[in-house]
Amino acid sequence: MPRTALSLSGPAPLPAGRAALAAGFAAIRDEHELTTEFPPAVLDEVRTAIRGLRLPELDRTDLPLVTLDPPGSQDLDQAMAIERRSDGGYRVWYAIADVAAFVRPGGELDREARRRVLTCYLPDVRVPLHPAELSEGAASLLPGQDRPAVLWCVDVDERGVPVASDVKRALVRSRAQLDYPTMELALAEGRGPEVIGLLREVGGLLEARQTARGGMILNVPTQQVSPSPDGWRLEYAVERSIERWNAQISLLIGAAAAEIMLRGGTGIVRTLPEPSPVTIRRLRKAAKGLGVAWPDRRSYQRLVSSLTPDDPHQAALLWESMALMRGAGYTPFDGACPAKPKHSALGIEYAHATAPLRRLVDRFTSECCLAIVAGDEVPDWVREALPELPGHMERGERLSRTVDRACVDLAESVLLADRIGEDFTGVVLDLNDRIDWDQNGKPDAGTVMLRDPAVIARLDGHDLPQGAEVRVRLTKVDVTERKVYFDWIDAE
Repeated sequence: MPRTALSLSGPAPLPAGRAALAAGFAAIRDEHELTTEFPPAVLDEVRTAIRGLRLPELDRTDLPLVTLDPPGSQDLDQAMAIERRSDGGYRVWYAIADVAAFVRPGGELDREARRRVLTCYLPDVRVPLHPAELSEGAASLLPGQDRPAVLWCVDVDERGVPVASDVKRALVRSRAQLDYPTMELALAEGRGPEVIGLLREVGGLLEARQTARGGMILNVPTQQVSPSPDGWRLEYAVERSIERWNAQISLLIGAAAAEIMLRGGTGIVRTLPEPSPVTIRRLRKAAKGLGVAWPDRRSYQRLVSSLTPDDPHQAALLWESMALMRGAGYTPFDGACPAKPKHSALGIEYAHATAPLRRLVDRFTSECCLAIVAGDEVPDWVREALPELPGHMERGERLSRTVDRACVDLAESVLLADRIGEDFTGVVLDLNDRIDWDQNGKPDAGTVMLRDPAVIARLDGHDLPQGAEVRVRLTKVDVTERKVYFDWIDAE
């Protein structure tokens, strides 16, 4: 999910730094065999599919659908329309790009998509799941274009509780391509399209429902390499409010999809087990050490959802809270439903369904739901793929995380290459005491989040005061290895 900057890294890199970043990003792609090019057989199959496309019989081009994405996006998976119901609730229309309309099961494009798994986003280029002719063209829900879609209709009551859902294939046409910063400004100024005002209402209700049912909102600041007029910036980022509301609509559809598949006995859900008692005890210990109040009767979900990254002690506890997300996976089923299908961080059963242009599993989710709602058998090609999808998705997500980390490490090293010997201010996030302790029984390393530039650094050999503000000194930079080295000044 796109994010908004908390703080900037300072001066953009010099021309030599820009060249080093460009070369480094290219090297990362080479290391992980990422390419924007597709085999000729895949491109031929895409063009044949586009020429032979059969449009859905159901015409819903009357719906006032709009897309809402980062500026400049062309791979538009979703378009929405929201309307009030006479009983005080809302009706959400959600059109999802019908990728399956273009993909021949077992064909060249299908095999290539299973190899790529996800669209991989690097700071300088996007490595797509599908060729641009499809993902940014014939399948993308671009404004003013008739497109085949998987069209969801979900009703929620005045409290944000889903009361009905339906899904069909339909022909749709987006009316406008909206972006986050423009709509955020429009809301702040009391203007903008009605659908964005309704998104704020419904998204807010759904977000409140998430915490009320035992879900949590983990607002951890992340590092982000972003283009600037003079080169690149490394910044901390959190989700905008409008992005969170939009994500809630996607979660609403994902929950409806999971409910349909579980009812029908065939599909694949995204699962996360409840954290272990050991993890909760560790989190309570960290909260006590950081001075963050945690009443005995308050759930970990409510505590974490209340934390803000603006406070250094709470930022450190947010960092520790990421342990609650360990164990997330994909659970396929066909015949017997899984015993524990819930996603504990969301507090519901949930499935990935809304981003088929950029994520492999979503195409299969749609096909399961369409068949079950229509009273048809789930296609054999979908059932045969279900057992293999968890492996594909885990491989793709692992690669994506690795590439993201490599790009940030590269940016850190390039941006700091000429600042060896300088001192910086940071906040101690954790003590890494899950792994190694020195011979005196103290943690042998820690992690510090620098305020400026946006660097998260490892410090070795110190008993660091978690949550405290410290001064550190940059001692070494290795651009080739994408590593930076700091020392804690107070330890001298």
